[in-house]
Amino acid sequence: MMLSNNLQNVVHNPVIPYVGTLYEQLVPGKLLVIHGQVPSDADRFQVDFQCGSSVKPRADVAFHFNPRFKRSGHIVCNTLTKERWGWEEITYEMPFEKGKPFEITVMILKDKFQVAVNGKHLLLYRHRIEPEKIDTLGIYGKVQIMSIGFRSNLSLQGNQATSLGTLKTNSGNQMETSEVCQYTLPYVARLNSALNRGRTIVVRGEVKKNPKGSFSIDFIASSTKDVALHLNPRLNAKAFVRNSFLCESWGEEERSITHFPFSPGMYFEMIIYCSANEYKVAINGVHILEYKYRFQELDKIDTVKIDGDIDLLDIRSW
Repeated sequence: MMLSNNLQNVVHNPVIPYVGTLYEQLVPGKLLVIHGQVPSDADRFQVDFQCGSSVKPRADVAFHFNPRFKRSGHIVCNTLTKERWGWEEITYEMPFEKGKPFEITVMILKDKFQVAVNGKHLLLYRHRIEPEKIDTLGIYGKVQIMSIGFRSNLSLQGNQATSLGTLKTNSGNQMETSEVCQYTLPYVARLNSALNRGRTIVVRGEVKKNPKGSFSIDFIASSTKDVALHLNPRLNAKAFVRNSFLCESWGEEERSITHFPFSPGMYFEMIIYCSANEYKVAINGVHILEYKYRFQELDKIDTVKIDGDIDLLDIRSW
């Protein structure tokens, strides 16, 4: 499940229908986390991100998220403007089960909402109304809600986080990362200090809308050219391959995973933590995998290389 601690402005056990003022502005990087349960007799429920709470005339709904349980079930998303619904966007994947608890995480991004349920990416919904206009949350229908709370973007936590100092672009020039809005790929940078146990690296990016293959994040010991950690999500095959390139040859691939965490167009925050014996990798706050150290001399790992079907937005370490 999501790292749902560190929630702020939490509302506990609201009565449904619930209409409540949002005490935080929905700016990019904000997350809304809803814990609840679907009753066994549920036919549908909805979560509405509203511009006000007026009933007559009905307030605009910037994002209407509406799971429906008839037949195999589906989720309808839409926007209400001046009391008129727009075109429906329908998702036929149904992560909600009658009688089961759930966790909905809605991440507000610059151009869209990104929704995960029970830690698994579900859908994207492009803004049709600016999210700054949303000031009310409405929850209606057959659903029980245990809590509603906010969390800020993971990478904004930990003020000791620093962007990696300089990057070498393809042309070999060096420039300060603070001057770069979007990193060009392949991206190669020296870590501001070599890896060691207790270290965290955060990579923020967005998967291409029409990915052709895969992307990779490599941690390299420049003195030997060994790749201590090769993370390689393959988007078409839905395989998350991990490996190491030591003594001029690749080792055995590791592929086991509970679910593939990436989808076209989705924003992600990959957190790589160096524990005592292994790397621990989380995506958008959900732990995904561990990878035992094959290259033991962490202090020789001094370079990161990122390439493939993503837009790289930021890379930080602390």
